[in-house]
Amino acid sequence: MFGGGGMNPRKMKQMMKQMGIDVEELDAERVVIETADGDDLVFDGAQVTKMDAQGQETYQIVGSPDSVADAGGAAAVEGDTDAAAIEAEDDGEDEGIPEEDVKLVAQQAGVSKEAAREALEAANGEPARAISDLQ
Repeated sequence: MFGGGGMNPRKMKQMMKQMGIDVEELDAERVVIETADGDDLVFDGAQVTKMDAQGQETYQIVGSPDSVADAGGAAAVEGDTDAAAIEAEDDGEDEGIPEEDVKLVAQQAGVSKEAAREALEAANGEPARAISDLQ
């Protein structure tokens, strides 16, 4: 049985390193888990640990989540935006549908932006549903 009940944390870290397991604490401010049913889980101030075992990354989140309806719907993924995309999103919104969503639906479904916007409006702003309806 592999247990570290009374083991020295330094010794445990050394053993994990010998087995090819690398553990890293991440400085996360907020973690959002988007669920299929729309009740997303939002962890503010959670402790996040990344474990890399022979190329397989695993993340552990410790904290208490709040259940929020569509917490990350219009949120941009870090590294996916630039100044032009943010500006286009601010200028191009029509009836609350972000331009980024319109572009995504148009690209994924192979339709014009106008058709994508109409599909998003019919799908209550849900890109996945709009793409599915167009295909």
